[in-house]
Amino acid sequence: MATSTRSWLFAPGDSERKMTKATASAADIVLLDLEDAVADEGKPRARAMIADFLAAQPAADRERLWVRINPLDGPHALADLAAVIPAGPGGVMLPKSRGGQDAERLDHYLSALEVAAGREEDGTGAGKTHVIVLVTETAPAMFTTGSYQGAPRVVALTWGAEDLADALGASGNREPDGSYGFTFELARSLCLLGAAAAGVTAVDTVHTDFRDLDGLRRRAGRVRRDGYRGMLAIHPDQVDVINEAFTPTAEELAQAQEIVDLFAAHPGAGTIGHNGVMLDRPHLARAQALLAARRS
Repeated sequence: MATSTRSWLFAPGDSERKMTKATASAADIVLLDLEDAVADEGKPRARAMIADFLAAQPAADRERLWVRINPLDGPHALADLAAVIPAGPGGVMLPKSRGGQDAERLDHYLSALEVAAGREEDGTGAGKTHVIVLVTETAPAMFTTGSYQGAPRVVALTWGAEDLADALGASGNREPDGSYGFTFELARSLCLLGAAAAGVTAVDTVHTDFRDLDGLRRRAGRVRRDGYRGMLAIHPDQVDVINEAFTPTAEELAQAQEIVDLFAAHPGAGTIGHNGVMLDRPHLARAQALLAARRS
């Protein structure tokens, strides 16, 4: 899997030009889209285009090229997987998941297709194709965000506000000030909690106004403080803002190292007073996690 998963940039699977542009960007992960970006009648052609596009890339570069397939309970998912998995994408995005059972079902499909393609393991005994799951796009899915613990292949969870609004019959998902309404903030929180419970990365949903880079920067900073570690993007211009927002600053790293050094100098201490603040073990754990993320 890619060492960094801050920015996840969508590209329509029926446009070679846009897939090429996205791949040339600084996005950590490129999501070649077979779902919302492609009309039903165009899906067979888009599958072939993505498979050819993947096959034309150097093997080492495909690790960051993922594919968003169609929902498992629809008519397109198996055809999507059969077309693209032999070409070796780094991962798959599963949309409109109904819970951990969908991730397990996807694992069975991927395992069979990987064996057929001769690419069944990643060197650790796990399946070669990783999975990110969209966990809040339907009303029932809101009640299963905590069901992904131990789900095979799943490395990240993300959430969706637009499909959820459709599922609820909502006329919109934003407040007058541009913030999300309560139900959609709940979806964001449930995704974060589900990712923490599963021990995987939490990835925030898209900022739909791709021209509003200042708003994107503010929002990315906020969700990173909450615990999110990456964000979906719909335009290459968003990538640099997202990468910067989810990269620890030199000041943050220095502060984290100072906390780690303080506890190392006082072994066995449960709390340490420092600069007028009482530091305890959760402060140490967060500092260690920040430093570990830098090294990964």
